[in-house]
Amino acid sequence: MRARVSWTLVLAAFLAFPPFQRERVEEMGFGEIFRIERMRVDSALTQALRSRWDAEASAFAFPWGYMIPSLEDVSRITGLRVYGRAVSDYTYPCYHDLAEHLLDLPVEHRSSLVPRVALQESLGLYEAGKNTGESEDEYLARLARVSRRELASEPRPQADLDLRHFLVLFLGRLLFATRGDAVHCRFLPLLEDLGEVGGYAWGAAFLSHQFDGLSASERQTSTSGFYPFLQVWAYLHLPALGRGDLTRPSLVPIACRWDSRRDTRHLARPYFGRSVWLHALNLVLPLNLFLTQRSLGLRQSVVEFPVRDRFRRPGRSFRGLHDTTDWREQAREQIENWERKGKAVQSDTTTDDAYLQAYALKYGGKVYKSARHQVDVTGEIASLRALLQSAVQDREAAQRQTAELRSELERVRGTGAGGASSSQSAGGSPSLLEARLAGAVLRAEEAQRHLEERERDLQLTTEHAMELQGERDRFRREAHATRSERDQLRIRAEAAEAQIAEMTRELATLRVQRPPGDQEEVTQLRAELLAQQTLAWSLQQIVTDIGRSRSRSRSGASISRATGASVG
Repeated sequence: MRARVSWTLVLAAFLAFPPFQRERVEEMGFGEIFRIERMRVDSALTQALRSRWDAEASAFAFPWGYMIPSLEDVSRITGLRVYGRAVSDYTYPCYHDLAEHLLDLPVEHRSSLVPRVALQESLGLYEAGKNTGESEDEYLARLARVSRRELASEPRPQADLDLRHFLVLFLGRLLFATRGDAVHCRFLPLLEDLGEVGGYAWGAAFLSHQFDGLSASERQTSTSGFYPFLQVWAYLHLPALGRGDLTRPSLVPIACRWDSRRDTRHLARPYFGRSVWLHALNLVLPLNLFLTQRSLGLRQSVVEFPVRDRFRRPGRSFRGLHDTTDWREQAREQIENWERKGKAVQSDTTTDDAYLQAYALKYGGKVYKSARHQVDVTGEIASLRALLQSAVQDREAAQRQTAELRSELERVRGTGAGGASSSQSAGGSPSLLEARLAGAVLRAEEAQRHLEERERDLQLTTEHAMELQGERDRFRREAHATRSERDQLRIRAEAAEAQIAEMTRELATLRVQRPPGDQEEVTQLRAELLAQQTLAWSLQQIVTDIGRSRSRSRSGASISRATGASVG
């Protein structure tokens, strides 16, 4: 089903709810998203964003650096809650019994999918098709009017059943939509107690689902889920594209107005500006906000560009899970990271230059859609030098910290028994403080050794890159000299060929004009002709050998550069 149709159906069911049901949806944190106007799908913009997604970094790679949607963007654009408990619970190989118990809908045995038509009919959405000549507003009003007849109008058990049907349709066909027509039951265990639904960080789970959809196969040209989010994110952060219009200013959530002005009212959230793991049941993906410090108004420091570090999970399809999995146990470390609110993004650098140089070194022409774009080798060496300088500074800072910790440890050891009473009166024993300091010294020394190794690696890589640059310059000079020599030899060969042609014509003339007995001049011409042919063949062979030698030199240089790039 198309995303726009799904949005219309979910919105019609929400509008058909009686006031008390709408209040329950509001308390769960989903009310803001239903105040967003229906939006046209911008497929060209979505495909362009997909082409810039780097699955290793979980971020968009643009020519000017990384950019990434954050939890703050989710809160401002959609109004979804981005704080609370992580959306993590059990997943099951089959949801048949649970679906029959909580939804009272026919679900095939050993299946985890609810038929979409049966789910729509449970909400009174029998005729979901749009009539000929019917406007969007008339279509929505008709669906809401028909749906209202089937929904419970008072708080009774049937009202809870209606609300679960609605939430399964909303989560499965809009917020966490996947390819296909059926609706999955993966979030159904979290809907058993409707009073607890609002305590989950659904906005963080939504962002995790967005990252997972962008990291799917490159052959897909569309994204699943709530499509207006990425569009409005691009309107806000890439205003130069001119894809959105400001038609309703001052409305919240921001998706209602498509405004590029930064609005910070009522946005104090504990997860803003922090790198953290995002959870959506068996989706556990990193929010690498430290890669986009400039988006937070900070200077971007040089970072270790990430490799694929995604949380390993059994598969993209829940139908492939054959065991019951407790994700709060399976992803315990990431759950604890969420509960600690991740790590704050901070930067004390004064310029973005080193980051941009290192970024250009890693991506080069990949962020430019042109095969002719060549990476500047001088820029690569400058980037390596910038990384080396950053490593030297980190190593020197680690040395100072290690020296300070050692000095403090020696001071504590020197106090001995004489300082025991004063330490105890201060609230801690000398032995405990000494043990902590010793542990801190060991960790500092280990970090210093790691930084020294990184500095040595960068030093070797820089020297190797400079050697490759020198080899490339030497190859260029030799190629230029060889080209000149080859041109001269080609001229000589062409002159010899012309002389051979002239002598051939002269020999033919002598054969016709001279008497048969006068063979001396003919023999001399034949000898000269043979000598010129030998000379011409030798010159052509030299030209050919020079060309082959140059090709081998270029091939060797390419192999050397590839080897150097691998080392780097």
